[in-house]
Amino acid sequence: MINSPLKKAKRIVLKIGSSLLVNESTGTIKSTWLNALADDVLKYRQQGKEIVIVTSGAGAVGKHALGLPYTKKLTLAQKQAAAAVGQIRLARIYQAVMAERDVKVGQILLTLEDSEDRHRYLNARNTINTLLEMGAVPVINENDTVATAEIKVGDNDRLAARVGQMIGADAVILFSDIKGLYTANPKKDSSAQLIPVVEKLTDEIYAMADGAGSAVGTGGMATKLQAAKLCMEAGCSMAISLGAVLFPLTKLDTTNECTWFLAEKNAISARKAWIGGSIKPKGKLVLDAGAVKALHQGKSLLPAGIKSVEGTFSHGDAVSITDETGKILGKGLTAYSSDEVKMIAGKKTTEIEKILGYHGDEVIHRDNLFAEE
Repeated sequence: MINSPLKKAKRIVLKIGSSLLVNESTGTIKSTWLNALADDVLKYRQQGKEIVIVTSGAGAVGKHALGLPYTKKLTLAQKQAAAAVGQIRLARIYQAVMAERDVKVGQILLTLEDSEDRHRYLNARNTINTLLEMGAVPVINENDTVATAEIKVGDNDRLAARVGQMIGADAVILFSDIKGLYTANPKKDSSAQLIPVVEKLTDEIYAMADGAGSAVGTGGMATKLQAAKLCMEAGCSMAISLGAVLFPLTKLDTTNECTWFLAEKNAISARKAWIGGSIKPKGKLVLDAGAVKALHQGKSLLPAGIKSVEGTFSHGDAVSITDETGKILGKGLTAYSSDEVKMIAGKKTTEIEKILGYHGDEVIHRDNLFAEE
């Protein structure tokens, strides 16, 4: 067993699942559990650690308040209404429980668009950093009141990872109703073994992600592995840990009974991590063998190596990059629109000015390019 990354971590993101926080049958808060968590937060803050909370539960609380049964499938508008009612109640609960420990909290609501747009991404990061500098605990939730099916993160596992990536966290802890990643689904296979450490996400690891979360939550093991990928690439270790115990952070720290996904030793830059993990591509560039080789060598993407262009995009948009077999090689921010790239694809850089009427260079600069392994 490794030494827990939590020991040395200064900045920690805690993700709280709905089933840990909310009584499924009544929609009420599990106050005993939340008070124990608040004691943990106070304890580790007193050790000089910064704590950020990414919480689920607003929808579950709001559904009960509005008289909506858990068994009913809600429309998007009903989900947003439930979130609107639940968010204000949940914020008051966090404020009250932390105020008893003389700790201030600040609520932040985020959507996927906030992490895809660079300016909003930086604004959110600055707000979180300022709250931490001023001694407050940021309490973050997805802004379900304005999210749609197209822009919704879908679960707070990945949201926690993106927050960790955004603020340069040392550790992200996903408190769940399971101890960690197992060799098989422990609910179906009694011989399943807990995996204590994952240093690289392989096909074998992904194949172990079987089954979904609890009745109240929306995340499953597959989304947790997606979150792990975001964290590891950004130089942040992540743990999946059993949260359904009192003082869950202390429990994790003392037993280290969980699955740790260790940060990559050579973490990619924050900008590249943002490109790779946060933005949705609006088009696709297919490369020839020479461009693929150059890409693997860390070089910029020149027009000569582009075989074809798919989709409609503008200058500064994200596009995915594949080889001629369709294998995804990475993602980047293009310096040209889709129409312009079509005009210069396969051409030499020296020909760009003649074709487009102005001088240009690479289609995607290496600083704006995230390459898959």
